[in-house]
Parts: sequence; structure tokens; C-alpha cells
Amino acid sequence: MLVSEFDYELPERLIAQEPSSRRDSSRLLVLDRATGALRDTTFAELPAFLEPGDLLVLNNTRVFPARLIGRRLRKTARGDTVLGGHVEVFLVARIEPLVWETLVKPGRSLLPGARVEFARGKLTAEVIEWRDFGRRIVRFETAGDFDDIIDRIGRTPLPPYIKRDEEDRLDAERYQTVFARERGAVAAPTAGLHFTPQLLDRLQAGGIEVAEITLHVGYGTFQPVRVERVEDHRVEPEAYSISEEAAASINRALIEDRRVIAVGTTTTRAIESAARRRADEQGGRGAEEKRSGGAEVHGCAAASAPQLPRSSASVLPGSATSDLFIYPGFEFKVISGLVTNFHLPRSSLLMLVSALAGREVMLGAYRHAVENEYRFYSYGDAMLIL
Repeated sequence: MLVSEFDYELPERLIAQEPSSRRDSSRLLVLDRATGALRDTTFAELPAFLEPGDLLVLNNTRVFPARLIGRRLRKTARGDTVLGGHVEVFLVARIEPLVWETLVKPGRSLLPGARVEFARGKLTAEVIEWRDFGRRIVRFETAGDFDDIIDRIGRTPLPPYIKRDEEDRLDAERYQTVFARERGAVAAPTAGLHFTPQLLDRLQAGGIEVAEITLHVGYGTFQPVRVERVEDHRVEPEAYSISEEAAASINRALIEDRRVIAVGTTTTRAIESAARRRADEQGGRGAEEKRSGGAEVHGCAAASAPQLPRSSASVLPGSATSDLFIYPGFEFKVISGLVTNFHLPRSSLLMLVSALAGREVMLGAYRHAVENEYRFYSYGDAMLIL
């Protein structure tokens, strides 16, 4: 299957640069994956499309301010240390308590041994290793608590397609879900940005059960697919955790043949990974099947909607990492519906939603969204796939 089969035309003006005036005032495109029927509505009307007994699963990860702006430290000919130009260090993944994989700007001038100062010396960093695709390994030094300092001096890590000359204070609030609790993400689980406390109350009052899991979204969510064949792509691993309580809610819904509706692709990957861990624990599929979701799939004929989840499936509670890559041909064991935003062309996330609804159906829905000027990407509008 070719990555080019997941391309579509998107006018730049439809890439949302600001959040909607109110979280649940975003537009909502409802897709019936069995028929391909579409309905235009608003996110506030979500309860009308769910049924009593449905289980809605949220990702409660919390974005931390991963963008650090500092100054290069230079040595003069006399051996004095002076401040140089501005440097941005983006925290990607923690390796040790004070050692991080990062992205740095400007990258070419920051060779191993280069040092950077932040917040007038409250935090310093040294580049200790170069890696591919602009990654750098950096060791930090601080006299205080590292996370506390980052929370004070860091900036909201917006996606690269959101252009800001200066940091907008609104981003610190709106690029965070109202149920964000567990600190650790460098990107928001954006499908959850549309919910308000009042909307969640309405859902639960209508008999919709709500459960929370955690998957810490990594910078890999923005990485392009650099291969030509879908099957050759690999997604970066991300840490997730599913509590005993959340696992029990999901497993009970499966046993009772109730719908499990994931809020976001991150939630989907976490609970489908946990289902494969359970199957593997019980002598199920091998490691390669867990990664690719089944057999090799060639061409768009295989991009039909998969079977509904089986009552025999279950998820394993606990903490793990997921590198599960979901694309057409994948057999969903748990979810039967998805709340999601609109994703980039040729992206692994577009492949995931195509695995649920079918490639042709999904691309038809995206054409409808473009023609009707829905707002796309992180601050954009939403889709409900049932």
C-alpha cells in the first residue's frame, strides 16, 4: 500500500491557527462508517449521537511547557564566558532525570560540547550527542527541581503548523483538555480539546459512561511518513498507562456488547495496544502482528471497515509503551467508534482513521470537510466516526 494513497488537497486557509471561541462550539462531522453517510453539526450536539450504555474513553495526559528559550554560552579568547545568540531547545523524551532527547534551533551550530543558559542561569544545558533528523541529546544542570523550573520558564509546545510570532497566553489554557491530569505530553490529545465540564456532565446524565486512560503524546505525532510503502513506516513508542478501574470499565463494556468510543487516536492506540498485550499474555499473536495489526495489505481494496469488537477481547491494565501502527487491514479488538480531529495528508493518523472507516469513505469525508470549509488540525473541528 502506498503512502500517496492517503493524500488530499487542503487549502492553507483551512489550517486552524486559533481555537474556536468556545470549546464545544467547534463543528462536528458525523460519519456512519457502514454507509458513508455524513451529517454536519456542532460538537455541543455530541450527546445526540451517542446511546445510553456507550463507554467514552478519554486520554487525561497533560501537556508540559516543553519549549525552552535560552542563550548560547560562549568562551572569549581570554577565557571569559559570555552570552551569545538565542537558542530554542524542545524537550522530546526524557532518557535520565536530567538527560533529554531534544530538538534544537539553530541546530547546525550546536555541536557536542555547546552550552546554553536559561532563565539567567537557573538552568543550563550541554549538548552531548547528535542524532538523526535534528535530534540532540542534552544534559541539564540545575540547583532546583527540574520539572518545577520547566513549568515556570517553558512555553507551550504548539505544532509547527500553528504560526506564532509571540507566545499567546491563551494557548497555555486552550492547548490543554479540561480533564488533563497526568503530566508528560509534548502535544495535546487534540480530540479532547472540544469537551467542556458541562458537556461531560450532559453525557453522563444521558447514561454515557466515561473512563480515563493516559498516553503521553510524543513529538513523533508530528513526524512525517518518510517511506513510500505504508508497511515500511514505524511510529515512535509512547508511554501509556491504564488503571485497573479503567480496564474493568472497558472489559465490562466488551462483555456486555456495548460500544467503546475512543476520544482521539492516542486513546485508540493505547487501548488497542493493551488488548494485544492481553492476547499476547494468553498466547495470542506474535510481536510482528502486534506492530502491523495483521497481514500485509496491498492496495485500497483492503481498506474496508473492520469487524466490530468481539466480546472475547479484553485489555490488560498497567503501564507500557506502544509503537502500534494502525493502518487499513488492522483488526480492531476494542473500539467501535472514534472522536477525532482532521489529520494531515499522508500521515499515520489519517491511516489510522482510514483503518476504522475505510480509505475511500474517509477520503470522501475529508473532501466534504474541505468543500464545507471545516477547520483542520489541532485547533480545528472534529469528526465522530460510528
